[in-house]
Amino acid sequence: MRIGIFGGGQLGRMMALAGYPFNLRFSFYDAAQDCPSAPLGQLYGDIAASPASLDAFIASADVFTYEFENIPLAWVEYVASKKPVYPSLKSLAVSQNRIREKQLFQQLAIPAAAYQQVNNQSELQHAIEHLGLPLVVKTTMGGYDGKGQFVIRQAEQVAQAWSELQAGAPLIAEAFVNFERELSIIAVRSQTGDILCYPLAWNTHHQGILSHSIVPAPQVTAQIQAQAEQYITQILHELNHVGVLTLELFQTAHGLFANETAPRVHNSGHWSIEGAICSQFENHMRAVAGLPLGMPTELRPSAMINIIGQHPDTAAILAIPETHLHLYGKSERVGRKLGHITVTASSYEALQQRVAQVAKVLPNKMALISA
Repeated sequence: MRIGIFGGGQLGRMMALAGYPFNLRFSFYDAAQDCPSAPLGQLYGDIAASPASLDAFIASADVFTYEFENIPLAWVEYVASKKPVYPSLKSLAVSQNRIREKQLFQQLAIPAAAYQQVNNQSELQHAIEHLGLPLVVKTTMGGYDGKGQFVIRQAEQVAQAWSELQAGAPLIAEAFVNFERELSIIAVRSQTGDILCYPLAWNTHHQGILSHSIVPAPQVTAQIQAQAEQYITQILHELNHVGVLTLELFQTAHGLFANETAPRVHNSGHWSIEGAICSQFENHMRAVAGLPLGMPTELRPSAMINIIGQHPDTAAILAIPETHLHLYGKSERVGRKLGHITVTASSYEALQQRVAQVAKVLPNKMALISA
């Protein structure tokens, strides 16, 4: 079977690497000729995203998926009129728009921050009066890794927030959620409606970018895991989603609050390549190809550490026991995700010791704080 993937970044690369053992073959739609996925299949797409390039991409594969949600819906709708696309167009439409996302949470009675759509500076001022401070203001589409966001802590910052974000209007203003920690749950749904969930991950961010994840998240009760599984199962069924879906959550004194969804494999699930029986990437490929799902059970405590901005010393990383290095073939740039490191251990204590060893040899030590 031939799989076409919208996007040629590291997520597409890791999906292809997971699918090749099943004799799946891949093509990618991306205008960048030096993208991480380029060595793993035929690359289509041009700067103009011409109809001819999209038609050539459609001819290259039997079924289609995507590695990121910031894709024009019209492209996916066009492909879906000719060949299967998983996840569904509805999943993409909801996940790429924060207003639709919040509406879905409301519809399913999933707790989330109070919010208000903002179309001008006056409405932003009104949102402060209605939702209070601090106030998190985001573009409704296109934001990632902390981009397209502004936290208003004082009323005097309204003009600055509007000035920085107005190009992405309408905006969404969200009441600030006082949370204890950030968690995420990843699940996969097959074409026949079967659902399997991975254990909750505890995520730590630095300057809006995921720094590292610990899985299973320590001190998670069976009740918290069950609550997260209930929320993501509701979403998967409502969207008729096929493939992997991620739900980012805030853990609060009053339970879990939904933050955002991602209709795809996720950075906080990279640990699963070495740390689970079946990785998120393999399970996404299984679902898209119509194959039985694999067990998402964790093998042992794991940490995923993002490599940000600068490459580490490969030998120094690989010298640490149970440490696995994944580089994406990308050039160095401030704030850019260049790869990740997975660390596994027999206990949380041993895991923390190994993470500390990794921290000592990372060139960009701000990207990692103590696990």
